[in-house]
Amino acid sequence: MDIDTEAAGPSTQNQNENADFLDMTSRDYYADSYAHFGIHEEMLKDTVRTGSYRSAIVNNPHLFKGKTVLDVGCGTGILSMFAAKAGAKHVTGIDMSNIIDQAQKIIEANGFKDTITLVKGKLEEATLPLQEYDIIISEWMGYFLLYESMLDTVLLARDKYLAKDGHIFPDTAMIYVAAIEDQEYKDEKINFWDSVYGFDYSCIKDIALREPLVDTVDLKAVVTDPFMLKKIDILTAKKEDLTFDAQFSLTATRDDYVHAFLAWFDIVFDCTHKKVKFSTGPHAQYTHWKQTVFYTPSALTVSEGDKIVGNLSCAPNKRNNRDLDIEISYKVEGSEEEEVKFQYKMS
Repeated sequence: MDIDTEAAGPSTQNQNENADFLDMTSRDYYADSYAHFGIHEEMLKDTVRTGSYRSAIVNNPHLFKGKTVLDVGCGTGILSMFAAKAGAKHVTGIDMSNIIDQAQKIIEANGFKDTITLVKGKLEEATLPLQEYDIIISEWMGYFLLYESMLDTVLLARDKYLAKDGHIFPDTAMIYVAAIEDQEYKDEKINFWDSVYGFDYSCIKDIALREPLVDTVDLKAVVTDPFMLKKIDILTAKKEDLTFDAQFSLTATRDDYVHAFLAWFDIVFDCTHKKVKFSTGPHAQYTHWKQTVFYTPSALTVSEGDKIVGNLSCAPNKRNNRDLDIEISYKVEGSEEEEVKFQYKMS
């Protein structure tokens, strides 16, 4: 298969549209946050994230040997280099951020110049050196799995470039939800606005409640069994599936109070010989995705065995599809309390 190198490489596209890396200012970083090396440092140092991808790719050379690979949102090129190391015949990495200029230097410094071709630009607009790829790899996940996620771009790449019977790394994702006791932190983050140095700031409290908090939560704060809210098969999912409405039922594991709902996601590389998977939940090793906390307007009282039943809807914000509009309705099954419905926005 011939490779059109004239159509690829960071030097061939948008060369003069972006500031030189050393000349970039805060304005450039605001428009291109992924150009800042600090974000990539955090992701690369996330050993659960990066180690899982390495295990899934490098430990499965039988899937990669002699194959063509497309790395969507390649960043610094780490996944592209894993694929090349696993024996891929050719890897194309694409990214619209200026970080790809550094990735080119990294690729060359590590001896992969002839195996990996980098393309700067949007997947929807770019011309790639191949028209079909055996494997697509991408680290597309965001907070709550879908916030600022690139999954819609990965689905576009799948439909346009993935060969028949091709593989996607990863190929399965699940979102989970549970309820937590979190009075102390809720007082610090939410109820704080009731009185600020003696002044009434309560108008901000409603805004603070509607903004989900991304943080690490101690497992002992979880007061219910987890519930799988959404499963996404990336080989078959459609863009429309990323807007969803899901019912849940959470069984209390002890007598306690509920101050928030907690969400996290699991990732599976199902096509690997020995299944590789990782979780971002409170029971698992730390990842930079942490967990997502949705504080409730008022506390729920639960006894062991009680069920909190409800519904969670999630949709991209109409003004900015990287943001998420989320609504959660809930009540304790069998209680006389009315169902509570509350809207959140991840932005």
